[in-house]
Amino acid sequence: MDTPARGPGVYLHIPFCARRCDYCAFTTFTGRQEAIPAYLDAVLQEWAARRAELGGERPATVYVGGGTPSLVPAAALARVIAALDPAPGAEVTVECNPESTTPGLLAALRRAGVTRVSLGVQSIAPHVLAGLGRAHHAGALEAAVEAIGATGFPTYNVDLIYGGAGERDGDLVASLEAVLALDPAPPHISAYALTVEAGTPLARTPERHPDDDVQARRYALCDEILEGAGLEWYEVSNWARPTHECRHNRNYWGQGNYVGLGCAAHSHRDGVRSWNIAHLDRYIAAVSATGAACAGAERLDGPTQARERLELGLRTRDGVPARAFAPADLATLTAAGLLRHVGGRVVLTRRGRLLANEVACRLADPAPAGLAS
Repeated sequence: MDTPARGPGVYLHIPFCARRCDYCAFTTFTGRQEAIPAYLDAVLQEWAARRAELGGERPATVYVGGGTPSLVPAAALARVIAALDPAPGAEVTVECNPESTTPGLLAALRRAGVTRVSLGVQSIAPHVLAGLGRAHHAGALEAAVEAIGATGFPTYNVDLIYGGAGERDGDLVASLEAVLALDPAPPHISAYALTVEAGTPLARTPERHPDDDVQARRYALCDEILEGAGLEWYEVSNWARPTHECRHNRNYWGQGNYVGLGCAAHSHRDGVRSWNIAHLDRYIAAVSATGAACAGAERLDGPTQARERLELGLRTRDGVPARAFAPADLATLTAAGLLRHVGGRVVLTRRGRLLANEVACRLADPAPAGLAS
């Protein structure tokens, strides 16, 4: 296997979906599959104009998210990934839904250099999926995982969501146990608490909103079961076996540089964040006319970058320097069982992860030299 590449990443947004999930606030479009060829052409044109932003380096990670990338014809998606020209040893991830993951798609992606598939499962319980506005037919997950194993992908990920309407503790346990029993078993599992985003169908139906105490109990279940299965948490919502962490996401959490391609995609370079036009047709038109589709940008000053570095680091198993907290706050948080000391650093406990935002509010002013490292 190639040595893992280091350096900038590329995120490619595929905004097409067969249907929109009730909780989804991402930029996605249903019933617009006829626009896929023009959209991919625009992405390639944008990449041709922007690849210099990587400073001459080839992408160390590529993440194709959505939307539903597996709705794009396999050959077309493979053509775009190949054009991104990932470096040797790059991590290349494509999000897929079980029902649209076929052996033909997977074979084409593997030939194009894809190393990682991220399956959006959310739950195995039909009534929980219905409460989320999702559905995948019986056997779709098992068939997709069997094809992933047969195609020879080095790793894959399963995404779950807990806290949906009608879900019981037992439903989550059953989903976790079923996912862990897959063959091959996933070496990486992400489990996210259902969140209510403004403007979504979920937001308009309060009776389906999750309860905070239930969410906390479900998180503890996830952590206990996944840890027992040998998957270690490395970010609040992510567990993996050694060497199977998502390098693309770790680049985000480490404030690394990345180029976002496609409508609504975000980019970061050396403290400057930018984002693309969100509307599908306007994005295509802008790139066709000028080669670019940037809708706005902001430069983060030094203290803001340092503060964000601490906040992001706190959510990971690497934690932050102990001096990132005032001595009195550090003593209080440790006594409350929210932080544990690892050398000169502090890391969130399971209880602390449930209160990560509140703990982050106690972080000291990062102005002193080296505090955010």
